Amino acid sequence: AALGVFVLGWVTGSGNCALRWRAGAQGPDLGDVCARGSCYPATGDLLIGRAHRLTASSTCGLSGPERFCIVSHLQETQKCFECDSRENYNKNHLNSHNIENVVTTFTPDRLVTWWQSENGVENVTIQLDLEAEFHFTHLIMTFKTFRPAAMVIERSMDNGNTWEVYRYFAYDCATSFPGVSRGPLTKVDDIICDGRYSDIEPSTQGEVIFRVLDPAFEIADPYSTRIQNLLKITNLRVRMERLHTMGDNLLDSREQLKEKYYYALYDMVVRGNCFCYGHASKCAPTDWSEGDAEGMVHGKCVCNHFTTGLNCEKCQDFYQDLPWRPARGRNTNACKRCECNQHASTCHFDMAMYLASRNISGGVCDDCQHNTMGQHCELCKPFYYQHPERDIRDPEICEQCDCDPRGSLHGGVCDAVTDVPKGQIAGQCHCKPNVEGERCSECRQGYYGLSQSEQGCQQCTCSPLGTIPGGRPCDTETGNCFCKRFVTGRNCEQCLPQHWGLSNDMDGCRPCDCDKGGAIDNNCSALTGHCVCKEHIFGRRCDQVESGFYFISLDHYTYEAEEARFGPGVTVVPRTPPVNREPTWTGIGFAKVPEGEKMEFSIDNTPKSMEYELLIRYEPQLPDEWEQLLVEVKRSRPLEGQCSTTDYQSVSLRPGSRYVSLPWPVCFDRGQNYTVELSLPHYSSHSNHQSPYMYIDSMVLMPRVNSLDLFSGSQFDLDMFERYRCLEHSRSVVKARTTDICRDYVFSLSAVLHQGTMGNNCVCDPTGSYSSICDPDGGQCQCRTNVMGRSCNSCSPGYFLLGPSGCKSCECDPQGAEHPFCHESTGQCTCVPGAYGRQCAHCLPSHWGFPHCQPCQCNGHTELCHPHTGECQGCKGHTTGHNCERCERGYFGDALLGTGGQCRPCLCPEGPGSRRQFAEGCFQDLRSQKISCVCSPGYRGSRCDECAPGFYGNPNVPGGRCQPCQCNGNIDTLDPEACDSRTGTCRKCLYHTQGTACQYCKRGYYGDARLQSCRRCMCNEIGTASHGCLDGECVCDGATGQCPCRPGVVGQNCDQCASEMWNFESGDGCQFCQCHPVHSYGSSCNLLSGQCSCKPGFGGRTCDECRELFWGNPEIKCHACDCDPRGIASEQCNKMTGDCVCVEGVAGRRCDTCGRGYTGEFPNCEPCHQCFSSWNIVVSELTNHTQYLLQLVDNIKVSGVTAPYKVTIDSLEKSVSELTTILEHDPISEPLTHTKLLLQDATLPKKIKWIFLYSVKDDAQKLDQTIKDLQEQVELVKNSDIRGATDSITKYYQHSIMAEVKANRSTDGPGSTVQQSAGLRQTTEDILKHSKENFEKRLEQNAQKMNEFASQLEALNLSKLSDEVKTFIGAPYSQDTEGCGPCGGIGCQSEDRQSHCGGEGCGGVLTTAKDALTKTKDFDREITQGLEEVHKLNKMVTEARIRADIARNSAHDVILKAIQSKERVELNNQELRELIQQIRDFLTNGTNPNTIDALANEVLKIRLPVSSSELKSLTSDIRESVSGLTRVEDVLSQSADHIARAQNLLRSAKEASEHATDIKNQADQVKEALEESERAQSAVSNVTQQTKTVIESTNAQLTSVSVLDYRIQRKGHNVIVFALNVMCVAHCSGCEVMETRSGGVLDAHRRAEDLQQEAKALLGHAINSLERLRELERSYAVNQKILEEKSQDLEVLENEAQELLQEISQKVSVYSTCA
Repeated sequence: AALGVFVLGWVTGSGNCALRWRAGAQGPDLGDVCARGSCYPATGDLLIGRAHRLTASSTCGLSGPERFCIVSHLQETQKCFECDSRENYNKNHLNSHNIENVVTTFTPDRLVTWWQSENGVENVTIQLDLEAEFHFTHLIMTFKTFRPAAMVIERSMDNGNTWEVYRYFAYDCATSFPGVSRGPLTKVDDIICDGRYSDIEPSTQGEVIFRVLDPAFEIADPYSTRIQNLLKITNLRVRMERLHTMGDNLLDSREQLKEKYYYALYDMVVRGNCFCYGHASKCAPTDWSEGDAEGMVHGKCVCNHFTTGLNCEKCQDFYQDLPWRPARGRNTNACKRCECNQHASTCHFDMAMYLASRNISGGVCDDCQHNTMGQHCELCKPFYYQHPERDIRDPEICEQCDCDPRGSLHGGVCDAVTDVPKGQIAGQCHCKPNVEGERCSECRQGYYGLSQSEQGCQQCTCSPLGTIPGGRPCDTETGNCFCKRFVTGRNCEQCLPQHWGLSNDMDGCRPCDCDKGGAIDNNCSALTGHCVCKEHIFGRRCDQVESGFYFISLDHYTYEAEEARFGPGVTVVPRTPPVNREPTWTGIGFAKVPEGEKMEFSIDNTPKSMEYELLIRYEPQLPDEWEQLLVEVKRSRPLEGQCSTTDYQSVSLRPGSRYVSLPWPVCFDRGQNYTVELSLPHYSSHSNHQSPYMYIDSMVLMPRVNSLDLFSGSQFDLDMFERYRCLEHSRSVVKARTTDICRDYVFSLSAVLHQGTMGNNCVCDPTGSYSSICDPDGGQCQCRTNVMGRSCNSCSPGYFLLGPSGCKSCECDPQGAEHPFCHESTGQCTCVPGAYGRQCAHCLPSHWGFPHCQPCQCNGHTELCHPHTGECQGCKGHTTGHNCERCERGYFGDALLGTGGQCRPCLCPEGPGSRRQFAEGCFQDLRSQKISCVCSPGYRGSRCDECAPGFYGNPNVPGGRCQPCQCNGNIDTLDPEACDSRTGTCRKCLYHTQGTACQYCKRGYYGDARLQSCRRCMCNEIGTASHGCLDGECVCDGATGQCPCRPGVVGQNCDQCASEMWNFESGDGCQFCQCHPVHSYGSSCNLLSGQCSCKPGFGGRTCDECRELFWGNPEIKCHACDCDPRGIASEQCNKMTGDCVCVEGVAGRRCDTCGRGYTGEFPNCEPCHQCFSSWNIVVSELTNHTQYLLQLVDNIKVSGVTAPYKVTIDSLEKSVSELTTILEHDPISEPLTHTKLLLQDATLPKKIKWIFLYSVKDDAQKLDQTIKDLQEQVELVKNSDIRGATDSITKYYQHSIMAEVKANRSTDGPGSTVQQSAGLRQTTEDILKHSKENFEKRLEQNAQKMNEFASQLEALNLSKLSDEVKTFIGAPYSQDTEGCGPCGGIGCQSEDRQSHCGGEGCGGVLTTAKDALTKTKDFDREITQGLEEVHKLNKMVTEARIRADIARNSAHDVILKAIQSKERVELNNQELRELIQQIRDFLTNGTNPNTIDALANEVLKIRLPVSSSELKSLTSDIRESVSGLTRVEDVLSQSADHIARAQNLLRSAKEASEHATDIKNQADQVKEALEESERAQSAVSNVTQQTKTVIESTNAQLTSVSVLDYRIQRKGHNVIVFALNVMCVAHCSGCEVMETRSGGVLDAHRRAEDLQQEAKALLGHAINSLERLRELERSYAVNQKILEEKSQDLEVLENEAQELLQEISQKVSVYSTCA
């Protein structure tokens, strides 16, 4: 069994030790238990078979017989016996008591043998020495005598070298083993002193039991090292250190006394098993010589799991791959066989290897064979490698490496195995850094000379730039490098001559490639490649010019024809440069050369003596070819130079070309002057043109490239030059983009022509160019705007005046100038006859009508007129007009009469130029000659001296003006009384505004009055503060509309409770929900009932009560309501007390008895006699009066008797205080006696008041006594009933208990009343004592001062002081009788001999006090009246609520009517859409465009009637046409019905809106919507009025439609009918329908208007010219949008009404369910 699982059980009284399993353990399976996990040998007595290994330090009778006595045999006959242990115990030696006798034999006579120590010896040791390690579980010792008074059990794990204590045993642990703990055990391995087995009783067969593992502890891991070490022993020792005695040895030291004191042990059991670390299930003898006794536990383990050793403490040989470990549980921890791949026979364990393998393998093979090595002989030795095709166990697995020692590392070591991730291949040699090859026998690429050196081979010194790539750079034997094409040297580090830039290029170096024209030769720097350049040339190839220089183009030497010499027949034709393209000519234009004329070009700037190509550029003007053009070259010095002949050539000019070259080149010498004569003798033989001519542009000298050295020595360059047609690009004026190849060739040619100096400076004109730097390709400077020329030194044709900003445009007038060109300096254009000015764009002064100028016609009032229109300018004599033909504004008369006052000023009232002229003009009646003024806006009257309506001011005073009334657009400007005509104060403010400028919204409205946006305050009266709504009208913030809300109410209209509040309908604001924070689901509640959402088990509005039908404290316990269902009015009882709610006549806590005033047997309760009701009323009144008196007495107790008169007393005290202060600061310093008299008189009223107060106090006491009497009477009446008596007894009992508690508190404890009273008494006595001393001292001082003052007062005169006091009181001093005035004073008396001081109109303290008292009474009356007003307001609010309900119902009716109206409008719209769709169908289906076009023409031809006769005739025709039509009357009658219903609906809506506005603010929105509808109707009326003109203009079209009605399809019939009716309504002034303005006419107007709009839209699809019809269609769309907006407004009103009704329904349901 597993260690630690066994526990020892002692069978009481049997003396035997038995083993039992702990609950849940199972016995071992002895079949193959070690194969399934750890296994252990059986447990037994370790003493069996080991008696010879058991020793005792003291044994009786070893040296001879020894006498001993037995204490328990003192009463026996034989008390003493003999011990002789010289022989072992047997039949012949029964007195032998050796230590071997303690070994258990299980014989029936086990009590006849025992071990016994010598007499009197206390320190005795019994020791068991085992031959091996064992597991020790427990020890059992049975003593024959007393058990030791002190004993120690020890063990050793190292064969007795060291000892450890298991347990101390002692009768007195403190004395025997001081410092050792007495327990209890806290850990299984604690060392304590145990006193249970050391008592003196029993005297025999006493046991000592020791368990190594106490069963009281659960062993979590019995296989842990701590538990295993606790059980492991090699030696066990028991030290007995003290004997139990009877105490007689202390008195007598004789040896005979020791005979009865000794240790004697019947048997001793040492339970355990051999210690095998879980690797063996049985053990064998360690030495067979020790025998094999029955039941003996042997000490040598029979090991499993490949372990060995006496205790299986190590692994077998060749099973060392894992570290040895004990077996634990199901884990055998078996030793593992070493893996040596059959190359070794022994191994050992290496912990470092084991840890390095992450606890997988630690076995290391010893003495590997077959050239192997490694932990498992898995590696080959150095200079050997593992054959990849052989098994690891093959003896020939390792083969010798084959590596060249010169080129290999480490003398020829190769890779032992193939490892791809590491790049290893079995047998592969490791070469030196510069060596390669399978055997490391070859130098690496780039190295040569294989040797024994450290690197193996030497590195080639080849330049990587000059060496041929892709192979060995040098010879492997000599080291010579293999160079690229243009590289030389042993290391290929140098370029060939005329090459440079050693690099990675394929050829290694690059040719110098110096430009043949820009460089001196083809040599360059080997590093940079720079060639040696000629003057003003730079760049690596010498192919760039310096800044400020340029290289010429091939057509650089161009000679303009307009600059040549020619006769008068040749003219210059300038051309204006095109805007967005390049010009096709050079210079300013062309030379127009007629047939037979000639011109001469001068040439003196040829750069080199050579042949040139002579090119003529021209622009053909005639269609045929010009057959003959002669060119003659004349030299100034014919005999000098290499070109001495005269050239004479002829060429023709083709009409499809722009240039021509002479057939042969022309030779020119450098430095000579030449004249080239060009003539055009004959045009064409095939043309009859009378005067043919040709536009010659220029002549160009182009060098003949074949004759230059640049191409003479290189056919390749010439071929490239011709292949890219570089010469062709230069012949045309318009050049395409030049390729880089041509550019390079042209550069070289330019350098060759100019001998390298280039000599071509930019020379850019500083005025005409942006910079002095020109384009290096051709030398063109950057010209400013409208500047031309290579140097930018002249203006382009059509421009003049070269300046810093370029040239200005001539801007010659195309009508007044002969051509668009002007003088280059002055800009003067060439004008036609009659034109004038630099641009030839004006007529002469006093003329107009350019270019056909004529004199100005101004009636003699001016000489100037507009040059284009002829309108006169600067008219004199107050005239104006195009020809000064009328008077100026503010004047009248005839301006055509000539000069001299024809125009006279209008005096309105004072004339133009004055400060009082308020008319735009005037006119004179030809008959009456009366002058009538045309007043300016804001004025009226015959002389415009009054302000018009909507204006104010005083125009009759100098500087007076009429200004618009500043009413912010909130008045009717046509109403004379809308504002004050003098002050401008606004009087009749509109749109709910008020104020002097109508700048504020009216009371009850809010918004911005300046924007006409004042809207009624929509305050909810219930949620609005009382001061916010008066008489049904509520006031809100004038800007935001925010109403003053009651507490807890929010919203702009104060129409809802704030979050977590309810009871909006209370009228006092909203209350907090106060939901219980724990018992409810949230802090919000029902807005109407205030009910919180309670969690299960809780109820009440705030969830702080028990749930429904329960009562009590929910925090403690809830009780079910125990009510009698026969007598209850509600199933819910009182939530606090549990009292049931009884029906009338029923009482009791459970409503199970008849109530007061009722008799009978419950539930049949009947009312008492009527006399009870009478008495009950009397008793109730007395009870109420008693309660009132009790409350009054309680108030008096709290505030005192003087509380009702507190104000009066405070006023008197204040007056006295003021008087005392004044007298104390009396500047006269009168004696004290007089002052005391004054104070006595002043305080006399106060004394009277106090007397009055004392009388009031007496009355209060009497009233208190009356209350007490009434209380006694009430108690008597109450106690007459058994229930009342019970309640009284209960109450008095509670009072008694409370009184007892108070009494106890007042007498007991540190803070009791008695103790406080004692302390207060002591303090009071101290204060009295101190006060008495102070009082006596002050009394003595005051008496002394009184005597002094008395003597002083006798000599004082009080008259002066009396005067001062009178003055102070407020009465002027008078000489009345006895010196008193009407206000009295000190010592004054009235007529009835009463004291007289103060009065009406008098000042002073007394009068002020009386006035204060009077005002206080007035305030009291006002408060009472205010309370009455509040009551009235409350009543009014209630009535307003009733009216609000009526208003809601009315609003609901209005909304229903509005919905019906909306439906009818939508129905009419649908009918109209169908009608329009019919017209569209007619025009789009089955009607050809010719018909529509004819119809449109007929409509346009119709003439409108203008006279009444024509209108009447037209009306009769229309009526005749209408009479033949169908459904007209039906449509009109239907429209009339609709109009009537709409008017009725509008009237009803108005009445309902006005009624709702007066009663309930919520209905204001309805009213505003109706007002908006009225304004929309008015707008529609205006639109109808405005469309009358349109109707007149479209009358012809509609009439044409009616005439052609039967020619179109029947679907258009209704359109004509409605159109004719509209015409009738609009134009027939005598028509009855127009006079009565019936609903049918209005409906016809609207439908006709819509019809006209749709008709115009349809005609617009056919004829785009009918723009008026499109405008009508757009108007219809606008009206339709208005109707849709109104429909949306109606929907909004409907929704609001529905919400209002829903709210009313909710409130009705709430009020109907209120308890």
